[in-house]
Amino acid sequence: MDYTEGTDFKGVDYTVSNIPKGEYDNCSFTGCNFSASDLSGVVFTDCEFTDCNFSNTKVRGTGFKEVFFKDCKMTGLNFSVADPFLIAMHFTDCQLSLTSFYQLKLKKARFTNCNLQEADLTETDFTEASFTNCDFKHAIFENTILEKADLRSAVNYSIDPQQNRIKKAKFSLPAVTGLLDKFNIVIE
Repeated sequence: MDYTEGTDFKGVDYTVSNIPKGEYDNCSFTGCNFSASDLSGVVFTDCEFTDCNFSNTKVRGTGFKEVFFKDCKMTGLNFSVADPFLIAMHFTDCQLSLTSFYQLKLKKARFTNCNLQEADLTETDFTEASFTNCDFKHAIFENTILEKADLRSAVNYSIDPQQNRIKKAKFSLPAVTGLLDKFNIVIE
């Protein structure tokens, strides 16, 4: 397996040919297109992705260890099949609608200005994660761990406190009313 360290990749179209299998350590990817490509078995450690397209990319067994995504389009990505060992990801200004984080442990993950509409967050551990200015319209929270998570500036979430762990999570008005959606009550 190849090992690549400290390399900057700019404007590479991986839809033509997949990224070579191997380990990428401390690399940056800018303006690259991974759309519908296969990253299975590739390991990224301390890497940054800026303005990249990952829509419908295959990530079965892909390692994401301290990886930062900025301005990336990641619609429909299924992170639940990625390698869970030492997984740590952070997102800024990313399009994550229809993305699945099912059963991942993403403690202390940071999401800033992200669209998580219709994302599957079922059974995900977001302990101490922060969601700054994130939109959760129609996102699925089921048996999700949000203990000590910061959702003060998040919007459009519907979280059932009886089906999710929210102890010491931070919320703010008026979005906190999303904790009452299951009761189908009128709040004026």
